[in-house]
Amino acid sequence: MIRTFQGIKPTVPKSCFIEDTAVVIGDVVMGDECSVWFNAVVRGDVNYIRIGNRTNVQDLCMLHVTHDTHPLIIGNDVTIGHHVVLHGCTIHDRVLVGMGAIIMDGAVIGEDSVVGAGALIVEGRIVPPKSLILGSPAKVKRSVTAKELAWVKESAENYVRYAGQYLSDSGKNAGFKV
Repeated sequence: MIRTFQGIKPTVPKSCFIEDTAVVIGDVVMGDECSVWFNAVVRGDVNYIRIGNRTNVQDLCMLHVTHDTHPLIIGNDVTIGHHVVLHGCTIHDRVLVGMGAIIMDGAVIGEDSVVGAGALIVEGRIVPPKSLILGSPAKVKRSVTAKELAWVKESAENYVRYAGQYLSDSGKNAGFKV
């Protein structure tokens, strides 16, 4: 569902897949070939959300912002795993956020990084590019490997394909390569 809030309607290209049980609200601008999956909430009500191209927001995610201080900015080719909470943070390009991770206000995740499942990134934490970050509270364990970077890219590509399949099944295919 795409919902207007205070007169502001989300901007969602036709190439995006928004599952019927997901909700995208307010000041949200999505890039091309994004997907928002079952029961996810993308809530741009008290600040703005920007989501880059080919980014996927998986089942049960909660994406929100902080009034007047922290928007939510997500780059291109980002995978946001099942049940992730992103709140007023910045996620740069080609990042995989593992299932159940929580990233708080003002945190910044550098490009080409992997946030492990269940990680807690505390408020204001700056994670350098190409980091593997694990734990609660999360710590940088090491640099990501070439194999892990390939896995991040593959994950984003897979979700573009899955979204195209769902759009085809619904009769709404808008140019996805299925």
